[in-house]
Amino acid sequence: MKEFKNKNEWALILGGSSGLGLATAKKLAKHGLNICIVHRNSRMQEDDIIKEFMAIKKEGVQFISFNTDAFKAEKREKVIVELKALFQTKQKIRILVHSVAKGNLKPMVSDGRQELKQDDFLVTINAMGISLYDWTKALFEANLFAEDSRIISFTSEGNTKAWKNYGAVSAAKVTLEAITRNIALEFAPFGIKANCIQAGVTDTASLRMIPGSETIIELSLKRNPNKRLTLPEDVANAVYLLSKDEAAWITGAIIPVDGGEHLS
Repeated sequence: MKEFKNKNEWALILGGSSGLGLATAKKLAKHGLNICIVHRNSRMQEDDIIKEFMAIKKEGVQFISFNTDAFKAEKREKVIVELKALFQTKQKIRILVHSVAKGNLKPMVSDGRQELKQDDFLVTINAMGISLYDWTKALFEANLFAEDSRIISFTSEGNTKAWKNYGAVSAAKVTLEAITRNIALEFAPFGIKANCIQAGVTDTASLRMIPGSETIIELSLKRNPNKRLTLPEDVANAVYLLSKDEAAWITGAIIPVDGGEHLS
């Protein structure tokens, strides 16, 4: 059932050209939400991405994408200006999905390898944490959110567990969760709900960038009571559930979507 069809509502997905973001875009399009994807990819990746975007368009929804730097204020403002022109006063954003994976995966101590510096923390925390607030605030000030809107971001078990090389990303995830809670609190009077999904270990390009990812996958398969990794589609399904009218009373939460992986 396409319950969002003809409602003139959109999903804006930051980092929607692969992984969790792309799976979410596909899922929400199947249910009638128009899709806007902000992504940053090279020309070498263009052909594959165009194929994925065409699959979304085949769902019969409106679609627009921006290959731009989501972390620069002037680029963000340009996207918002274009969306305002497209929407006029008739269309609004139902859900903002923050699916950004940009960070430094360096050790704190090493033998000759590059080590984490302050700038690495700043870049990672800004991209994977603070940018959620930047986009929320900018869209709010532009009056682009629907009366009942949702903000969803993705965290990980690295929010409480220490993993080698994950220090900067872990700090960013904790920042993301803190910002989500305060968005839920302070934007509640305006109909905005905000939640984090704590995805289980998912075999994506972002995971493969983490040194020792094979070990992480192996341990996760042993820990998970369902004996498989989380799929991007598992997470997309949860985003869809949180976008529904019936989820309007869920806000400020960190929700595990991991098949019970967090239990042990």
